[in-house]
Amino acid sequence: MNSALPLDPADFTPRFDAAACQAGFKAERYGEIHGYPLMAYRRRTAGPRPRVYVSSGIHGDEPAPPWALLRLAESGCFDHRCNWFVCPLLNPTGFTQGTRENHAKIDLNRDYKGPLSTEVGDHIAWLRQQPNFDLIICVHEDWESQGFYLYELNPAHRPTLAPAMISAAQAHCAIEPATVIDGRPVDEPGIIRPVSDPLLRVTWPEAIYLRQHHGSLTYTTETPSALPLEQRIATHCTVLQAALDEFLR
Repeated sequence: MNSALPLDPADFTPRFDAAACQAGFKAERYGEIHGYPLMAYRRRTAGPRPRVYVSSGIHGDEPAPPWALLRLAESGCFDHRCNWFVCPLLNPTGFTQGTRENHAKIDLNRDYKGPLSTEVGDHIAWLRQQPNFDLIICVHEDWESQGFYLYELNPAHRPTLAPAMISAAQAHCAIEPATVIDGRPVDEPGIIRPVSDPLLRVTWPEAIYLRQHHGSLTYTTETPSALPLEQRIATHCTVLQAALDEFLR
């Protein structure tokens, strides 16, 4: 597994393109923002396969998730066991500038109910052309947290992957000790299972949009931004691999 990280964020998309192409993915340019391509990658294998969607990079000041997905792509994690739908860099202008918001100061992860941004509007248009997903994982970081945690949206009460993901995270990172995270009580240590109706929310993050329109098992993973970058990347890689192994068990 190649752990070398490019110093220039502009290197990210060409490097992901190369890794995805080598792994048999089809690269799809679904839009453009300020000269940066908006990219999705699909890999389909003949025969019945679960459909797995993974995204990252919606907040530009959360760099570990895109690098983690790049590492997983280069290591062959996105293999023939699933049909893959990967959006590794949803906010390229924010990623380049190191800002949470995009170039227009819009938080893309609050823009999925009535999109104002080009990035989210184009992303939704692409999503509408895809089938429903059997598993959805949105990869994030949290500058306020002390440890790893995750959100689980599982309205159909399907077998949970959350305990396996938490166990995997512990190999690299402490689990968030708080009993209330971002105003929401934890269901188990490091696991938030919101029970409120998403339709009542004023703004929608990507995960809520996906839960409402594209699948019934959605996870949002969060590493603490204060940890070293390599530690956060390793945590995300381990957690995603554990989620996939448990899902396919």
